[in-house]
Amino acid sequence: QVQLVESGGGLVQPGGSLRLSCAASGSFFSINDMGWYRQAPGKERELVAAITSGGNPNYANSVKGRFAISRDNAKNTVYLQMNSLKPEDTAVYYCNAGIYVRVAGSNRYSFYWGQGTQVTVSS
Repeated sequence: QVQLVESGGGLVQPGGSLRLSCAASGSFFSINDMGWYRQAPGKERELVAAITSGGNPNYANSVKGRFAISRDNAKNTVYLQMNSLKPEDTAVYYCNAGIYVRVAGSNRYSFYWGQGTQVTVSS
């Protein structure tokens, strides 16, 4: 059973910073791309940032220059450093990862989601 467990959300004032973490646990072969999505009330879930297994990042235009994604492959963990936060960044943030799981002698590739962590930017 593979699990993604997020931490680091909370309430912060505009202009503040937060760091989200997401750790993968369980039995798996390897992790491919990892990323962060967010969903605000009444809106669709959207990609915030993603990072390849080799460390190449990709960002939504709305967070470029303010957010930074990174990963520690030894710890199976992805991070999202969020700076200069704005009220429009308020949302539930979800971790996502493409993971190879060994099943019956072959590798099965599936996407996994974390449970979500609330980020609220408000004065």
